[in-house]
Amino acid sequence: MTPAKIPSVAVLAEARRRAEQAAHDADAANSTQATSVDAQQDKPSPAAGEHEDEPDPRIGRKDKVLPARFAQAGQQLFTSQEWEAQRLAAFQGHAHEALAVGVRELGGPLEQFAIPRRAAGPRDIVIDLEYCGLCHSDVHTARGEWGSRALPLVTGHEMVGRVCAIGSEVYNRQVGERVGVGCMVGSCRVCEPCKRQDEQFCIHNAVGTYGAWDAPHSERTQGGYATSIVVPEDFVLSIPEQIGPAHAAPLLCAGITMYAPLEDLRVGPGDKVAVAGIGGLGHMAIKLAAAMGAEVTALTRTPAKAEDARRLGAHEVVLTTDEDALDAARGRFTVLVDAISAPHDVGALLDLLAPRGTVVLAGLPADTDGAAMPLVDPRTLVNRGLRLAGTKIGGIEQTQRMLEFCAAHGVVPDVEIVTAADMNEAWDRMVAGELHYRGVLDIGSLDSNLNA
Repeated sequence: MTPAKIPSVAVLAEARRRAEQAAHDADAANSTQATSVDAQQDKPSPAAGEHEDEPDPRIGRKDKVLPARFAQAGQQLFTSQEWEAQRLAAFQGHAHEALAVGVRELGGPLEQFAIPRRAAGPRDIVIDLEYCGLCHSDVHTARGEWGSRALPLVTGHEMVGRVCAIGSEVYNRQVGERVGVGCMVGSCRVCEPCKRQDEQFCIHNAVGTYGAWDAPHSERTQGGYATSIVVPEDFVLSIPEQIGPAHAAPLLCAGITMYAPLEDLRVGPGDKVAVAGIGGLGHMAIKLAAAMGAEVTALTRTPAKAEDARRLGAHEVVLTTDEDALDAARGRFTVLVDAISAPHDVGALLDLLAPRGTVVLAGLPADTDGAAMPLVDPRTLVNRGLRLAGTKIGGIEQTQRMLEFCAAHGVVPDVEIVTAADMNEAWDRMVAGELHYRGVLDIGSLDSNLNA
């Protein structure tokens, strides 16, 4: 089926207004529910073997276990008939089980199991997933490097697939349309950040695609390393037909994380942009900045990446191990994108900025590593009017603009397709910087016959 026409910003805004009205109508009920949740959160955890009469809204905290089903020894998760029945339920918008790849314990190996997906509500969309990008944040989260998480955990927040069912009040999507889902599957829609299309900064907390408590649906979210997902229509994006689905997936995190600050800073011809850290994020920053017309310089300590950086669109490469080259670059750049995920000296990068220049932090180290990063001397900022900023994806409308920009300019990530059987190795290679530059899980490889 030919994908439906990409909805305009006006259509997205109309959907948002409907969600705002619904949120307003339910405000009193939600406030009562939130008060009840807070009260229960203050209660002590029940002792082992103790049961509560009422459902515990804290389900999914570290003292709880999320619903999931694992294969028994010598058995498969599904027979072919059972799997066919689950697929049919998904395509009918009913509650069903999805095959998924995730971890039973933080730091444990990835394995396959079945997770429940809710029935589609009136404004929900059920997506039959095709691809899901591998993000370094998936690894940080699943290995406990960003704190505890509810288990078992399915990560993945860069997913693309086809609409297979829609709710009764969904009018702007069609079954068969190719769509995407990024890092958010919900927000309050009525706070000031949400009203200005910055849902990622929702005052009442945006609902993350995995590991987050989704209060309106009374469930803990599970991500896109799975065969299906159910998402409110306002958080579903159109994938332009010019972009292949495997290449589109990483745009929904890596792409928007790099596009958002470049658009916000109005990067264009005449700007000199440097990119430090030529990996999954950094390679997208190079491509996007070059497509916007900026003069782009790649900063890397790895000589072998110099040729690749030029292929990606960099006009120049500066080796950070070459002190003379660094001295020559001082005071040159209007924008410097810092996509380094390991501990490093941000102050040294600030020295490379021209007056009124901006360093945009994009890479996040593990919690324990981040504490070791040197502090920035405020005099460095004050003396030349420099700015130190951060980037955290973008709102839904900005993400749609990013997709349309990439389609118009032929900007897509470099990807390596990974099968479910190779996921553990792929994660290790990603951490080692050996994936060039974004791994993408082929959801079709999540076949029930592979489950032992």
